[in-house]
Amino acid sequence: MADVELRENTQSLRVLMTKLYKRNPRELRKSTAGDVDGMVASAFENRHGWRFREINEAQGTDAIQQAFRADFQGDRVLSLITGLQTMLIKAHGGKAEFYLTDDIDPQSIYNAARNVEIAVWKLSNTRDDKGQLYLLTNELNDSERNLSFERGFGKIIGSLDLFAITLSEKLQRNITSVVQTMATALFLPF
Repeated sequence: MADVELRENTQSLRVLMTKLYKRNPRELRKSTAGDVDGMVASAFENRHGWRFREINEAQGTDAIQQAFRADFQGDRVLSLITGLQTMLIKAHGGKAEFYLTDDIDPQSIYNAARNVEIAVWKLSNTRDDKGQLYLLTNELNDSERNLSFERGFGKIIGSLDLFAITLSEKLQRNITSVVQTMATALFLPF
């Protein structure tokens, strides 16, 4: 089940990265002169261990937070997606392939789901000093209704939650729920 869940979430992140670059082409130009598909393929090849000098080799929640910092001049899309993917891998015990004997902590998976929620909130609410969102996502106006980003991130959150519940029942471990206000939310450890 871990293999399927992580593979599906990785595929969802690939799709979201593609969409983010198409909505934010200036970010793509910070990393490459190539096209979106080439950049996404390169990011997910994993020959680089998810370490990119364009984003100061940041990973996990550090990379996610960096994507929303005013002083960050690098590729915000690459930073966000790298942060999310490396956070998911770390929440799965640092592995991307699993065996029956592997032990994954359901609390880490649960915390990763909450961290994705925080990242989504930041995408919709964190603005620069001119009042502009750092990254454009959903489109809601009189002529367009594009909520594909919400659906993509929601799919990831849902699968992480389902996996955390399944693991907790299988291992007979409780998950500690966390309630926070999104505006002041801190990323949870995993």
